[in-house]
Amino acid sequence: MEPLSARIPSDLYLWLAQLQVEGATTNSDKLRVLLGQLKRQHDGSIDYVAAHAWARDLMGRLREALVRAEGSTGKHSEVVSLLLEHVTSMLALAVSQAPKTASDASKFEEAFVRRAFAMCETLLRQGTPPDAAAYDPTVVRRHMNPTIELVMNLQTSKGT
Repeated sequence: MEPLSARIPSDLYLWLAQLQVEGATTNSDKLRVLLGQLKRQHDGSIDYVAAHAWARDLMGRLREALVRAEGSTGKHSEVVSLLLEHVTSMLALAVSQAPKTASDASKFEEAFVRRAFAMCETLLRQGTPPDAAAYDPTVVRRHMNPTIELVMNLQTSKGT
């Protein structure tokens, strides 16, 4: 261990003191954990599970706000919940990858495209009934027409 001394603005100090970091209680512990995460991200050695947890943490404020809104209004959006899960997984997949070979890049591409189409499928599934399970029940149908047109053009060009 090496000592590190730094002067930081009061607002950052207060933020760090209040920040909840798993496995860290003191500011020194928090800095060690956060710097370790940053190094793994920079080195490209963060694994998918750790990247997924990090991505969920990044969206924690949004998730908490949505839970508060749901508690006060009684409204829930399955669309938003499902999309947040897909976005979290896609971000984790991207952050945890550092392909070294063309084969690695191809495997990443396969997983990334698979996840992107799973997200599209989720939206299309929500657009099947007249009203989506969303804050605005028409949101999915309002935005899906360009995608439907593309699919129809693909079918036409294939002759099916």
